[in-house]
Amino acid sequence: MEIILRATAVYFFLFLTARSVGKRELAEMTAFELVLLVTMGDLIQQGVTQEDMSVTGAFLAVTTITFWIVVLGYLAFRFRRVRPALEGVPVVVIQRGQPQLEVLRVERITLDELKEAARNHGLADLAGIDLAVLEPDGTFSFLTAIEQTGTASGDKRLG
Repeated sequence: MEIILRATAVYFFLFLTARSVGKRELAEMTAFELVLLVTMGDLIQQGVTQEDMSVTGAFLAVTTITFWIVVLGYLAFRFRRVRPALEGVPVVVIQRGQPQLEVLRVERITLDELKEAARNHGLADLAGIDLAVLEPDGTFSFLTAIEQTGTASGDKRLG
């Protein structure tokens, strides 16, 4: 019965914590935030199963991590200069149809992964992509010459 009560207490504590952090879709989470979420799960598990013997310890661990998520999120929002350090910067991976191989190497992205991302956006040939950007959240943005001229708004076909 004690584990049920502990699990219930932790559940509502996490619910309130998640609400205070704000709405964020899983796809928008950074890789580091996802790792922190998994780490919090392990910390909570210890408190719930009594390996740590302390729900208070689990609360303190989650509160501390949540505090830093909120503080760093606010700093990134409030101060433009720290945003790149906290959230990352977009990088150009294709320019005028040419994959930027050195950038791909630094970002640890294979040419096959880049081609797959282009296909997922309806683009069959990298040569037809004027600009491709790897965004800080890990998604790709693709622009073709047609899109940049404004003649085919939202059209992902190659020009």
